[in-house]
Order: sequence, then C-alpha cells, then structure tokens
Amino acid sequence: MSTVDKRKIAWITGAGKGIGRGLAMRLAHEGWFVCVTSRTAPELESLKELCPSGSVEPYLLDVTDREATERTIQEIEERYGSIDLAVLNAGSHSEVLAQTISVEPFRNLIETNYMSVVYGLCSLVPRFVQRKRGHIAVVASLAGYGGLPSAAAYGASKAAIINMCEALYPELRRSKVKLTLINPGFVKTPLSDKNAFPMPFLISVEKAVDYILRGISAEKFEVTFPFRFAFLMKIMGLLPYPVYFAITRWMLRS
Repeated sequence: MSTVDKRKIAWITGAGKGIGRGLAMRLAHEGWFVCVTSRTAPELESLKELCPSGSVEPYLLDVTDREATERTIQEIEERYGSIDLAVLNAGSHSEVLAQTISVEPFRNLIETNYMSVVYGLCSLVPRFVQRKRGHIAVVASLAGYGGLPSAAAYGASKAAIINMCEALYPELRRSKVKLTLINPGFVKTPLSDKNAFPMPFLISVEKAVDYILRGISAEKFEVTFPFRFAFLMKIMGLLPYPVYFAITRWMLRS
C-alpha cells in the first residue's frame, strides 16, 4: 500500500467539471489527498495540474458501470488506505417536455443520477459500517423537492436520491457512518450554462463549495443552498396543488 503521509483521503465522482471539480481543488489545497473520477481524461489532468503536487490522483470512471465503480474504490483503498470522505456528485440533466416526451431521458438520468449513487453506496457502505467510520456526501438537488416544468426526469432522479438518503440515515448513524445530503439550487457550471430558462438565485461554484464544506464539517444531514431558493422550494411543497400549479404555470411563461 502506498502512503499519503497520513492525509485524509477523499473520493469525488464527477470531478471533471462544476461542483465536483471545485470541491476537489478546495480539499487538495486544504491538505487532503483527493482521488477524482470522471469520464474525460483531459479534465482530470487539468485539475491535477491546478492542485498541489501529489495531492490529486485521477481515475477514469463511468459511474453507470457498477463493476468499474467497485474496482475503482477497491484500487484506491488498496493503494492509499481507507477513504475518509466520499462525495457522490456525478450527474447530468436532460430537458423533458410533455410535447416531445420519450423514454430515453428518464432511463439515462435514472442510471446516471440515481443508480450511480446506488452503485457507490453499495461499495462504500459495507466498508464504512465494518470500520464504524467514514463520511458519505450525496449530491441531489432542490429540484427533488417537487415537480418543476421541463424537469420530469431530472427531478424524479433527484427525488429518489433524497428519499433513499432519508431512509438510510438512521441505520448509518447507528453504525457511526456519517451521511450528508446536498441539495443545491442553481450553480453556475457548464451543465447549468445549457439551461434556456431563468435560474433564480444563481450562485458560483466557489460559493457552493463553501456551503458544502461547512455542512460536511458540521456533520449535517442536509445541506441546502442558496437559502432563499431552498426556503421557497420547501414552502412550495406545503402548498395545496391549485396554488402549486399556479406557480409552475407561471414558470412556464417565464
């Protein structure tokens, strides 16, 4: 087993862009040893170059491949030691409109956004439970709180993650395994840059990383941001459907 000077070890999926990349850079500069995964080698290599020497180890990984996910986790732990923090961040978005609805966006986003988290959890949880330590952070979305226009597939995949984490949290806590659910609003990333609709309360990746790391450090179950958008989404979930749909119809016209 290689040593990493007793530094804490993090594993971050979807680290080539956006929030995952920002988290990896911040942790590396704070003294962590960070194993990063993405499907694109140039993104990982450029990330490595921006971080302190010897602080980042890239792995090519398609998170929808269950066996490859297990192999990657096993290789990291055999080479460097036990993972202290795993951030299951990889995800994508596809617009779904009623007029052009089809199966593929649903199938792709459930596999990419939801099942990739399941694969990660099924590899990590037995290890962490046996050790009675470890922290898992799962990135979902405020879109998982309720159905929003054009997000039928995306929101469903994120709602499934939220439900799953709520169900697992009590048992994991009893086993002394920490679980943090991260529900961001709109963050300016290459993925959000493709959106053709208004994005209220849009924040930078750097600000999102601040929120996430503060929440992980405080061992919170749920980290939501920005506050005003999270508050509005939670309130919407309490509204009767006639009022709720009046708001979402207004979103369609925006």
